[in-house]
Parts: sequence; C-alpha cells; structure tokens
Amino acid sequence: MSEFEELLEKIREQKPELTKGDIDDKIKQKKEKIGVGYLTDQGALFLIASDLGITLKQTLKVEMGLKDIYVGAKDVSIESRVLNISPTKQFSRKDGSPFLLRTMTVYDNDSTASVKLWDEKANLPGIEELKPGDLIKIIKAYVKSDLNGSPTINVGSGSNIESANKESKICPIDDLAVDVSDVKENQSNLVVLGKIDGNITTLEFTNKRGEPGKGLKMRLKGNDGAAKGVVIWGKDESFLPKLIPQNAKVRLLGVRTKVGNQGLEIHGNEATLVEIEGGKETEPVIVRIATIKRNDGEKTIATGIDDKKNMVYISDSSNMLDSINTGDVIECMPSQVFGNSITINQDSFLRKIEDDKSVPSLSSLRTKISDVKSGNDYCVEAIILKEPEKREVQTKTGETISLSEMFVEDDSGQIWIKGWRNQALLLDGLSVGEIISVTTVNAKAGLEGRTELFLTPFSTIVKKN
Repeated sequence: MSEFEELLEKIREQKPELTKGDIDDKIKQKKEKIGVGYLTDQGALFLIASDLGITLKQTLKVEMGLKDIYVGAKDVSIESRVLNISPTKQFSRKDGSPFLLRTMTVYDNDSTASVKLWDEKANLPGIEELKPGDLIKIIKAYVKSDLNGSPTINVGSGSNIESANKESKICPIDDLAVDVSDVKENQSNLVVLGKIDGNITTLEFTNKRGEPGKGLKMRLKGNDGAAKGVVIWGKDESFLPKLIPQNAKVRLLGVRTKVGNQGLEIHGNEATLVEIEGGKETEPVIVRIATIKRNDGEKTIATGIDDKKNMVYISDSSNMLDSINTGDVIECMPSQVFGNSITINQDSFLRKIEDDKSVPSLSSLRTKISDVKSGNDYCVEAIILKEPEKREVQTKTGETISLSEMFVEDDSGQIWIKGWRNQALLLDGLSVGEIISVTTVNAKAGLEGRTELFLTPFSTIVKKN
C-alpha cells in the first residue's frame, strides 16, 4: 500500500461517513484553492485532515523529490542541484533582535523549490563555494509556505546541507537553459540564454520596507531576433565585467516572466545569477560626437558614432566632455563599456583627436522612416505635418505626466514622434512645415500595433535651415 493510500485509510477510519469520492472531491477543491503547482494529492490530504480535526502521522521516506514536498512536512531530506544562491542578509524580528537569512533555489528532474537558510545555517562552511549545477543534499529540513502559498524548504538549527560528490540522475544545469525567444507567461526559476541588445542601465528604487535599492535593466535578443526587457532587482553594475561587447552572450539563472507595459518581461532578484560575456579591462574607444546635453543628475550625456558605424551612448560624471563640440572626434579610455553604453568618470582618459575621416560622418546615422523597426534607436530627418500637441495623462498609479506628440514624414513614409515627461519639452516651439533632425529616438509598437518613435534622455531636436 502506498503512503497516499495509508493516509487515506486513516482519514476514512476516523470519518467513516466520507466516501473515497468525497475525499477525492475535497482534494480537487483544496488544490484549486491553493493554486496549480503548489500541492500534491498527498499534501492536500494533510490539509483536509487538519480541516476535519484529524491528526495524521506519517513516516517520511529518507529522501523525497521536490514535487513531493508539502507544507507541514518535517525532517525532510532531499537531493537536488543548485540553481542560484543569494548573499546573506541581516533582518530584525518584531522584538528588534537580529537574524540572518540566505535564500537559494534548487531543482531536480521534476520541479524547483526555494530554500531558506536561517541564522548560522546561512553561513555554513563551503556555502560560498557552491555553484549553479552543484549537487547537494539537504538534511532534516522542514517545509513551510511562503507568502504565495508555495512550499518552501527551511534549513534551521537541526538541519544541514552537504555537497554530494557522486553521480546523479538529476540533469546538469545546462539542460535547463531556454532561449529568451522561447519563454512564456508566468514561468519561474528559469535559466535563460540571450544576447545583449542595446544598453545596460542602473535603476534606483525604494523597496517595500522603505529602503533604497538598485536594479539592472537591459534587453536580451533571442534566436528569433526579437528582444525582451529584463530587470534584475537588487543588483548593480559592480559585479559586471568592465567591458561588455555589443551582442554579448548572457545567461540568467533563476528568473521569472511577467507581462509588463512593454509585453512579456523577464524579472530576477538579488539571488539571480547574471553571467555576461566580457573582459576585466576596457580598451580605448574612438567616437564622433553627435549630441551633447546635461541631464537632471548634472552628468553630461552624449551620443556618437564609432568607426564601425554603431551608435554609442556616453555618460560623463567628470566634466571631460565640457570642451567637446558636436562633430568632434574623441579618443577615450572609459571606466566601463556595457554594449553601446560608455561610462566616463575621474578614472577615465579623454582627448580630442584630429579628424582623419576614418570615423563615419553624422549624416550616416540617419535612417529613412520606412526602414524604422520596433526595438531599435534611430536618427531621422523629417518635415512636421501636424503641429505638436501636449496633454496630461494619468498613469495606473495615479501619477499625472506630460505627453507631447507630432506627426512627421520624409520621402519614404510617415510616423508619430512622442515625448513623455521631460522629453515632452523637446517638442515645444516646433511648427508645421519645419524640417527637423531628431537624434536618438527609440522605435516601439504603439497604438494599433503601428511603430512609433519615442524621445529618450539622449534625444535632441534641431531645426534645419
């Protein structure tokens, strides 16, 4: 007799009025209430027994699979592989006493699960050396539910984690990897592969506890050529290589998918491992400057074109660009290069060099409107057909922001150009019939699926004579 059948019999012994069909119905209802993926039939029996006032005692197997764990299980031993692991963090209990917590995600051939390591277990000997794919054995853990009701493995004072140096039937971590083009809605604990598409930027935010935090934002391109947005909360650029080439290969370990404002997005947290192809040292870069402007953070930002006709974005916090003009060619040793994003600070070197025509002219940045494709940045030259119109728009969060838009064309097609918030100011003073050069606009799918151009912090608009 299986363990499930034994537990079922114990319930029917104490509640003989319940038929097997009755209990099957209760199992179905309990699993529907908790949600798909969180509860096995065996785990549902424990919850049903609790509802009926019945105490079940079960002798657990020495080892369980991740799909068999359930809320309330104790003395659980599990063999699994590491997917990712977070740094140890200190928190405070309600009484003010501190405690340590480290989280990790593990997997086997059937499922994944979150693991919490408490207090001294957060710094077990050898825990820092664990890598994705390492085989481990979790010993005498207990299972509780997280905020979403999912069973979470807890490693406390009576528990342990050991490395398991042996052959295992659990698949290596490379077998879990999926291309970014193949991810779907509402997936979690994914290993995703892709290539950097555009910039890597840093976000600043305030978490639920009112504490400041940072995040990394990027786009990954898949085998189908389409790009998806990625946000890794709790990470900053400090752990990234100093030199990340354009189209660098990326592997994200322990991410989930969700639908955002720009469609399907990939989100990670501080436990997510981000592996990016790159080097430890930067190399000199030669760029022709296309635009220069000072942003709200009192940094000088600029766009330019390199010798391979790539558009690049420069952020300068050291005022080195103050003596540089549009059209100048510069050589610099940046502190960081993330794809086509260059960072200059006090540790960088920059000088203006003689224009030997080896770097393409600014006119080569221009793109015909008919060639604009969603997901890329462009520079266009066009005539205004509809005078800019500004209005206030209320977001889902109740914030009121400015939106300004105008309709333009060149000899190949027509398109809308839009600016949100501070970028809306760039359209002020423009009139129908004027010819303008617009630098660094991002193409996105707008209303009715048509492609529209959106102004960015790097954008400039110049009237042509």
